[in-house]
Amino acid sequence: MLRFLVTRILSAIPILILLSIVTFAIIKAPPGDYGDYIKSMLMSQGGATSEQAQIQADAYRASHGLNAPLPIQYLNWVVGIVTRFDFGQSLFYNKPVGDVVAERLPRTILLALTCHILASVIGITLGIVAATRQYSWIDTVLGFVSFLGMTIPRFLLALIIIYVLAFKLNVQEIGSFFSAQYGGAPWSWDKFVDLVRHVWPVIFIATFGGLAYNMRVMRANLLDVLNAQYVETARAKGLSQSAVIMKHAVPNALHPLVAYQGVVLPYMLTGEVEVAIVFGLATVGPAIVGSLGVGDVWVTATFMLVLAATLIVGNIIADLLLVALDPRIRLGGGGKE
Repeated sequence: MLRFLVTRILSAIPILILLSIVTFAIIKAPPGDYGDYIKSMLMSQGGATSEQAQIQADAYRASHGLNAPLPIQYLNWVVGIVTRFDFGQSLFYNKPVGDVVAERLPRTILLALTCHILASVIGITLGIVAATRQYSWIDTVLGFVSFLGMTIPRFLLALIIIYVLAFKLNVQEIGSFFSAQYGGAPWSWDKFVDLVRHVWPVIFIATFGGLAYNMRVMRANLLDVLNAQYVETARAKGLSQSAVIMKHAVPNALHPLVAYQGVVLPYMLTGEVEVAIVFGLATVGPAIVGSLGVGDVWVTATFMLVLAATLIVGNIIADLLLVALDPRIRLGGGGKE
């Protein structure tokens, strides 16, 4: 197991380097940079002439190294990360990129993990219920629920909830994690309740879509497993139906869902981009979209690097979970772990 972890971590380093190069090149490929954003803002809001705005934009590019060749910009960024753990200076937020990440990443992780755990537990449970009651009214209702969760656009559901909250229920505080009186207050039960009151729509929307996927996959996998030969053998030995399902069928039906955890982690960390943007929450997804819109290359590149790292970490975690779920699986292709 330890050898597997070390091997995967070492093999991930070249992949991260390659992904960082590709990501950086893609981000810098479109014409324009943050200097152009400054120029447009000075002309539209500052009343500056085109020549004055151009002078300010050129000065900004020179002071922040934006005039350097693309390979030099990339190397400076990587050297800063490796030697000083410095991800650069955010042009738009006017603060170190590390501070931007530190502000948004922890709350995004907590929000995403909450949604993912709820979607997994509820979705898998409902999938088991649907599979064991195939073609019943319960299966029909759950199938309709999963169909809605898979087909309704999440941004549309977010807009509907905002409309109901703002125009029908007259809810004033939308688009933040806390009310004004709890923003800088220490943690307490009242602050936690206030947090739940603000983020429940995002949790509901993300959980609804996730549990729909988990339920459909679990139902289909479990139906296949229940028809397998070893399940029939377990029934012939006199085991109860619950023992056959929970001890023999469910663990094997979980394999595709466990393997899916390797790719779902970066998707979770984007914080359900469209939902977070609609509700105006300060999470990772809106930061990526916003930094791309203004050419803040350091923020975009850093967040994309974080997502690439979580993809690798997620695949390693998925491999370990598969081994824990089924001891017949051996890491590294050997006969022993």
